[in-house]
Amino acid sequence: MKKTLFSKSLSFIACIVLTAAMALFTTGCNGKKNVSDSDAQDAVSASVSSQNEATSDVTVLGEGQTAFSLKVTDAEGNESAFEIHTDQKTVGAALLELGLIAGEDSAYGLYVKTVNGVTVDYNADGKYWAFYINGEYAMTGVDSTDITDGAVYSFKVEK
Repeated sequence: MKKTLFSKSLSFIACIVLTAAMALFTTGCNGKKNVSDSDAQDAVSASVSSQNEATSDVTVLGEGQTAFSLKVTDAEGNESAFEIHTDQKTVGAALLELGLIAGEDSAYGLYVKTVNGVTVDYNADGKYWAFYINGEYAMTGVDSTDITDGAVYSFKVEK
């Protein structure tokens, strides 16, 4: 009998605690601003502000129906971001048309030596322009890579 009374009392106390907790959380969701809401709003504002600053560093080039992102990292680690607009079918054709890349034709396609005005020479210092698609080393050359909507293409100086 004592065990049953104890179990019922414990259940009753648990219900009261849960009801009180629900009342406290519901008050915070009714549009009343408390300290944690203010902190969260400030964090969101700071995030949006930093995203707006980052997008202002993007250079928009070209005209056309298709758009893609290009990121360039030189040997010193300096980064440049571009939004490319084009009607070309391949990344290489679009970048050549805008003068962003230059190189030599080879048996394997275009060997890119200059990107965004920076030339690297593998024969002189062992450095080259590596081409990436969505952060992964490309398995195709820039001149044979079809533009994919939403993809991010990158060139990085590597040794």
